[in-house]
Amino acid sequence: MPRRPVPSRLQQPSTRRAAALAGLSDWHLRHRDITRLSRDTYVSAADAGELRNRLPAILMTAPPGAVISHHTAAAMWKVAIPLQPESDVVHLIVPPGSRVRNRSDRRFHRTELASDDVERRWGFVVTTPERTWRDLAAVLEPAALLAVTDQLLDVLCRPAHLEAALARRPTGPGAARARRALAVADPKVDSPMESVLRWLLHEAGLPRPVLQHRAMDERGRQIGFGDLAWPDRKVLIEFDGDHHRERKTFVDDLRRQNRLVLEGWTVLRFSSADVLGRPEEVVAAVRRALGS
Repeated sequence: MPRRPVPSRLQQPSTRRAAALAGLSDWHLRHRDITRLSRDTYVSAADAGELRNRLPAILMTAPPGAVISHHTAAAMWKVAIPLQPESDVVHLIVPPGSRVRNRSDRRFHRTELASDDVERRWGFVVTTPERTWRDLAAVLEPAALLAVTDQLLDVLCRPAHLEAALARRPTGPGAARARRALAVADPKVDSPMESVLRWLLHEAGLPRPVLQHRAMDERGRQIGFGDLAWPDRKVLIEFDGDHHRERKTFVDDLRRQNRLVLEGWTVLRFSSADVLGRPEEVVAAVRRALGS
């Protein structure tokens, strides 16, 4: 008996019915070259890994007027959210009263949107950065929200934009959390995990640090650089991300640390393993260094 031909790659996202009309059977849809996103949504396996390629498939079976929101909107605005498990779930806002159910590939949020709460990005309707921030305030833990706030203020928003978003929804889930994050936010932060570290120290009641501080010697020459610093106490923190494992970076870090120590600075170095796995020890070390 002749073998059935291997299906050609789907040219665009498809439902089961549309695939049948195009001549693809259920057998074709089970082929490894095709990925099933949920009950009735299929894409080419080659396209399934990219958010930009999955969105049309999900939106074609979403209610009319669904708007990309929350974590998915943040990803589209290139805002990283720390402390979250990796997930391909697409978040969508739909009008209150919409009769929809969450699926494995999508989560619906029923709420009102004003016309100026949305923009177009990548050709899709998505919540604005400031509306995305206000929505995330209702679902993220404070440290993660601070990281989002820092990133938005660095590139996409001014404080007044976020204040206006909060003024439009001054109560309800996330309102208090949004105010606290906005009060601590600083666009000079260099990475989301530095924001998490800052929140940890803030909650411990430690003095607010200077970010991205350049340490100088008595002759006015730069001898080092700190992600967080308290210049009046000559205490400096370097947050070591993965790139610090590279040999050249590692050697440069050691030399810079030696220069700082010789000039009387206390240098503390932490990684994400410290901040997430030993937060009490991180706080204790900083408190001791500051003499607080």
